[in-house]
Amino acid sequence: MNWQPSATRYEQADFRRCGHSGLDLPRISLGLWHNFGDTDAFATGRATIRRAFDRGVTHFDLANNYGTPYGSAEENFGRILQKDLHPYRDELVISTKAGWDMWPGPYGNGGSRKYLLSSLNQSLKRMGVDYVDIFYSHRPTPDVPLEETIGALVQAHRQGKALYVGISSYDAASTREAEAILRSAGVPLLVHQPAYSLLNRGIEAELLPALEELGVGCVIFSPLAQGVLTRKYLGGIPAESRAATSRFLDQAAITPQVLKAVRRLDELAQARGQSLAQMAVAWTLRNPVVTSAIIGARNVQQLDETLAALENLAFSATELAAIEHALAGV
Repeated sequence: MNWQPSATRYEQADFRRCGHSGLDLPRISLGLWHNFGDTDAFATGRATIRRAFDRGVTHFDLANNYGTPYGSAEENFGRILQKDLHPYRDELVISTKAGWDMWPGPYGNGGSRKYLLSSLNQSLKRMGVDYVDIFYSHRPTPDVPLEETIGALVQAHRQGKALYVGISSYDAASTREAEAILRSAGVPLLVHQPAYSLLNRGIEAELLPALEELGVGCVIFSPLAQGVLTRKYLGGIPAESRAATSRFLDQAAITPQVLKAVRRLDELAQARGQSLAQMAVAWTLRNPVVTSAIIGARNVQQLDETLAALENLAFSATELAAIEHALAGV
C-alpha cells in the first residue's frame, strides 16, 4: 500500500515569507546534515521525513557532503522522494549546497565555477531531480574571486537547475557584495544561511540588519548549538554525544560558565512550559528577519518534540531580560 500524507498537513502549519521574495518557508525546516547517511537507519530517516511532511514541514535542507559517506544523505533523500514524496514534489522546497570538501583533488572543494556546477550536477543525480529549489554557496572562499563563485550561482539559476540561490556563512560585507553581483545579473539573492543560537549571536550586530535592509531571507542553522542547548551535557559528556565523537563540537567549548548558563536557561524554559530545546528554537524565531530555523532530528519522537516549539513563540520583556542575564559572561 502506497503511503499517503496527512490530508490536514497544512491546517496547523506556520509559514513566513522569505525576505522580499514570493517564497514562503515553514518556520521550522528539517536539515539532513546528520542522521540520514548510510551509517544511519534508512527506515528511521524515512519515517522522520514522512512525519515532517505530515506536519507541514515542506523545506528539506541538504548539502553535497551531508551524510557518511559524503553524498549519502542526498542519495537517501532521493530514495525517499521516489518512494513517497514524488507526487508531492511541487509542495517541497529542496535546498542543497556546495563549498566544503567533497572529492579529492583541486576541483572538489572551494568556490570555483568548476566545483560548484559539477557538484550541483552530482547532487541532482543523487536525488533524482531535475532542479533544486535553492542552491547555496556553502561558504566564502577568499582565494577565489567572489565574482566567479556568485557567477556560478547565476549560471545554475539561468540553466534552470536552481529556482533560487543563496549563500551561507558569509559576513555582512561579503553578503552585500554578493547581493550586488547577483542583482546586476538580474538574479535576486533569496536567502542567507548562518549559524545562530543563544550561544552564537555573532550575526546580530551586522548581518541581520544587512539582510533586513537588502530584503534577503534568513534561514538559520544550529539553533541548539550542536546539542549544547539541551539537557544532554548537564551531567557530563556522554560517550556517544557529538562532543565526544564529532569534530564539529569541541568539548573545550562546554565550559563551566556555559553549563551554568544552560542550567539557568533550562529553568527559564520550564517556567515557560517548554523544554530547553524548544525554547532555544523559539528564541531564534523571535526576530522577524529570521525566516526559518533548521533543526535536525534522530527520529520521529525528537522531531515532534522540537516542532512543539511552535506552540509558544512569544517572549515577554521579562523573559528576554532573564535570558540575557543568564547568558551574561558566557
